[in-house]
Amino acid sequence: MSGTVPSHDPGLPDPEAIAAVTAITDASGTSFGGAMRILPPERRDGMFAVYAFCRVVDDIADEPAPEPDKMARLVAWRDRVEAICAGRPDPREPLDRALAWVVARFGCRREDFLAVLDGMAMDAPPRVRLADGAALALYCDRVACAVGRLSNPVFGIPPAQSAPLAAAVGHALQLTNILRDVSEDAARDRVYLPADRLAAHGLVPMPDDATAILDHPAVPRVRAELAVLAEARFAEADALFRRLPRRPARPARVMKEVYHALFRRLRARGWTQVTGPAARVPKPVKIWLAARHGLL
Repeated sequence: MSGTVPSHDPGLPDPEAIAAVTAITDASGTSFGGAMRILPPERRDGMFAVYAFCRVVDDIADEPAPEPDKMARLVAWRDRVEAICAGRPDPREPLDRALAWVVARFGCRREDFLAVLDGMAMDAPPRVRLADGAALALYCDRVACAVGRLSNPVFGIPPAQSAPLAAAVGHALQLTNILRDVSEDAARDRVYLPADRLAAHGLVPMPDDATAILDHPAVPRVRAELAVLAEARFAEADALFRRLPRRPARPARVMKEVYHALFRRLRARGWTQVTGPAARVPKPVKIWLAARHGLL
């Protein structure tokens, strides 16, 4: 990395910085890549920067490092965010320079970057449990809705509609992730199904070994409860999309439609099936959804 910012028009994204965030996005293999690539070049570059930030801090939370090390790195990122949003990015860090341009160009908010970091801090401990529905809602807001609040200005979604749309789509997507990944999460000592709801269905006390919950009848019952909530959030998102200008909403709509298709596949399997191959949306279906909602 160079020690100084390459000379370029300050109104345009820094080419070296954009190349760096594009590389991070491409290397991730994200299922959202197609939705981002349908954007006009400037907005696409902005989304690559937002995504790269989320990818980098998510990797910190997920890596097999001691919790104090991970928390220290997330705290360091809070300082970086403060500098980025103040227009003083570290000139040695292409990602920071790209994010500073995104903040200046699209108005992404400091509070939403920090909320994402708060979400990563919830995932950083070696053991994760959520006490109740309020903790689940907070987790979803930080790891998903805040990402939507960062993304919507880049998409060009009007500010008045941004927060409601981010809330509906973010909750729907994250609940779908949780419903899909119960077994995978338990293997990593993470339980995102609210403990109070598991207890209400007879799982008392919560086992120390998270995988011990998988065969308990409380799990499909709580999954079914969360599915009702997810369905309501998908319906809320659909209603909001109908009121939004079509063009700027296209990428968010594609992301929502892919996850809605995944949710339907999970629902068709039934909430008693916890283990086995992960449900996925086939690539031809993703392409068709992208064409239908992103290009037409």
